[in-house]
Amino acid sequence: MNFILSSLIFLPLAAVLLILVLPGRAVRLIQVVACSITAIELVLAVWVYLQFNATAETTTGYQFVEKVKWISLSLNSLGYLRINYFLGVDGISISMVLLTGIIGLIGAISSFSIYKSVKGYYALYLLLLGSIMGCFLALDLFLFYLFFEFMLLPMYFLIGIWGGPRREYAAIKFFIYTLIGSIFILIVIIGLYTSVIDPVATGQQMGLITNNLVENPGIITRIQDLLATGKIPREALVHTFSIPDMLSMANFIPDSLLHVTSGKMLGSVSIRLVAFLLLFAGFAIKMPLVPVHTWLPDAHVEAPTPISVILASLLLKVGAYGMLRIVFPVFPDGAVYYSYFLGVLGVFTIIYGALCALAMSDLKKLIAYSSVSHMGFVLLGLAALTSEGVNGAIYQMFSHGLISAMLFLVVGVIYDRSGSRSIACFRGLAGTMPAFTTVAVIAFFASLGLPGLAGFIAELLVLLGAFASATTSGMLPRWLAIAAMAGMVLGAAYYLWTLQRMFFGKYWVHPELRERTRLTDLTTREYILFLPLAILVILFGILPGVLLDKVSWGASAFLQHVLTQGVPQLNQVLNSMP
Repeated sequence: MNFILSSLIFLPLAAVLLILVLPGRAVRLIQVVACSITAIELVLAVWVYLQFNATAETTTGYQFVEKVKWISLSLNSLGYLRINYFLGVDGISISMVLLTGIIGLIGAISSFSIYKSVKGYYALYLLLLGSIMGCFLALDLFLFYLFFEFMLLPMYFLIGIWGGPRREYAAIKFFIYTLIGSIFILIVIIGLYTSVIDPVATGQQMGLITNNLVENPGIITRIQDLLATGKIPREALVHTFSIPDMLSMANFIPDSLLHVTSGKMLGSVSIRLVAFLLLFAGFAIKMPLVPVHTWLPDAHVEAPTPISVILASLLLKVGAYGMLRIVFPVFPDGAVYYSYFLGVLGVFTIIYGALCALAMSDLKKLIAYSSVSHMGFVLLGLAALTSEGVNGAIYQMFSHGLISAMLFLVVGVIYDRSGSRSIACFRGLAGTMPAFTTVAVIAFFASLGLPGLAGFIAELLVLLGAFASATTSGMLPRWLAIAAMAGMVLGAAYYLWTLQRMFFGKYWVHPELRERTRLTDLTTREYILFLPLAILVILFGILPGVLLDKVSWGASAFLQHVLTQGVPQLNQVLNSMP
């Protein structure tokens, strides 16, 4: 078995133990260890990305698979509990693995500006990085949930201890919001566990399969037929958290809570459609989408710059990834049924986030609301249920991860030199800080969607998918795509306004800041941070095939599954309602 994916998860976790045994005063050694580990992590992520064969024929659709029996428990008359240590990558997750490797190293280098309790900081940072990587690699829903929950702890302390003046408030707000979302997700996970079986493990329990190697695929179909006709004793059923098993309705117990024909209701709504909404709400909080977004600006404003980079580039993507990996594929009937609602919510998030950004005088808050707006594009692309839309959503997740890292590093440069993030406190920075102005211009124009930069490709694909939805999948009307374009116009407005105010004109700094402000240009460390990100933003803007060639097959498989399974399953759900 190849353990490369486990290395991506446990390498930073092992480094936590190493850092904890080092003396706290060995600051430089701790920094070197953290950067070395994240550099190795990036090399491994790049290797996995390059070795990933998007067109390879596999029996499961996943590559680099690691699957080991973890927890097995007899429940007597209720059957068996089976939880596996199950990892793998496909076209949906491969870009997120690469992004985590890139941003992990960028965040570690930018953390050199942290001087308070460096040992504890880097230990929590690496713990957070390992948890995020685990979310992108887990194919067992229980394992995914463990990593998803585990991210809460380090992020809470990283904001609450190393954050700004209102750090306790921001950390608690982040924790409560995310915890509520996690409860929604947990409720659905429990429902899925009681409803889904592992056909291979069940066949082994019945004596129909003698080992893990299923030589005759027809045996799986036979087991599923026996399940559908109620001929498998309940005590022989092996319940599972395997996400791939949850994608087939043939693995759902016929009279279970979440079977499409169960007819179980919550009020006047099918329990399956309620489960979709709960699962969607849990991940919507993490993305975040309007109106459950209010924790994000507070968290960004109070978080130190490296943690803002991780928060915007990776944590928000975990929420979007949950939509792609779990919400839409496991409940394709809900995705089809609520597609119009999701499209409207996506457009509302785009426009509302952009309007809030336009009203901000704090540069960090402006970028935080910009992130909310850009996550609306991800939801719009998914709701369109078109090839262009899904590819655009995945591309947006990756490109926004790179661009938002640049944007928050831009804020960090200004804040480190002046102690202020107010747009009104600066003018004419281009003359004093030309290199800094150059990277800021690249980041701003990439975020607003200038052709030739990564942000343009993502938003173009999403809008093309939204326009095509009316005639292909039939999910969204064209007016939603037209309305979404207003978000691009507003994005141009707040970024150009900020550039004009802060960087052009005669040099000026607010009198209250002049004594403590030394606006020098980029340092060597800052060049090391900005140049790779700027190159990648330009590279993926000019050569989108570098990413699309890897993800397009996964996007196509996702779309085919949701459309081919969603419509018939929705009809079954509606017909079974009393």
